[in-house]
Amino acid sequence: MKSAIKETNFSFPQQTGFYKGKVRDVYFFGDKIAMIATDRISAFDVVLPLPIPYKGQVLNQIAAKFLDLTKDIVPNWVISTPDPNVTIGKKCEAYPVEMVVRGYLAGHAWREYNLGKRILCGVPLPDGLKENDKLPYPIITPTTKAHEGHDQDISKAEIIAHGLVAKDEYEHLEKYTLALFERGSAFAKDKGLILVDTKYEFGKYKGEITLIDEIHTPDSSRYFYLEGYEDRQQKGDVQRQLSKEFVRQWLIGNGFQGKEGQEIPRMTNQIIDSITERYIELYEHITGEKFIKSDNADMMDRIKNAILSNI
Repeated sequence: MKSAIKETNFSFPQQTGFYKGKVRDVYFFGDKIAMIATDRISAFDVVLPLPIPYKGQVLNQIAAKFLDLTKDIVPNWVISTPDPNVTIGKKCEAYPVEMVVRGYLAGHAWREYNLGKRILCGVPLPDGLKENDKLPYPIITPTTKAHEGHDQDISKAEIIAHGLVAKDEYEHLEKYTLALFERGSAFAKDKGLILVDTKYEFGKYKGEITLIDEIHTPDSSRYFYLEGYEDRQQKGDVQRQLSKEFVRQWLIGNGFQGKEGQEIPRMTNQIIDSITERYIELYEHITGEKFIKSDNADMMDRIKNAILSNI
């Protein structure tokens, strides 16, 4: 199997903390952080046993591009990206919710709708929709942020009533979310893609609302190919998509949905290579740039030196 970054275990002289997320390792240095995009992959809120080569590089570089291209909408956490897998940024106090925005009825939203639910996170949905139909307008369906286990759907009213986010701040988050989604949708259309749904995370840095984490990557977003979308929809055909949904569908087809007692199916080298290829395909489509694989021969030294030189 090709080299991949499953985890890091650095210890830096100025380090003040460490956090291991589902796919990222975060090193704290006072009011700065170094975030390493590893090659771990998660689905149904479960980290799968084997990493996917170059996945972390794809995520980090897509996020860096789109964070830079949206900084006129809302300030973001990035200071620099000194390595294909590393971003140096501002340490922000994260809001305890994720802002999920949907332009189409797909994925989790479709699964809920197909069960007969017509209200999702407090947002009413019309009858008569089919899977992958375009919604009348983009909707925000927030979730709680779970460090372990499953994120939970939550409504705007519940977020405010439980004091998770103050009403005026939440309304700012909504405004930023819709503006980012509109910008992301325009970028995607220009590259022959549809931004179906995505999520944004926000925090505060010195009292200012700040966009954090990643945006418009295949881990946080779902894309369809624009060409042929209408025809496939009218015929009831499966949409061609670039997202992590194909990993979820493979897991579902092999009897795994993250439920208690279910065993994670074994991923063959062929499956792993195919996932790498899909991530690279999305990178090249959404950025319009050729993906250049980083040198993974000495990747741990490369990453360590990049952090040491930039904190």
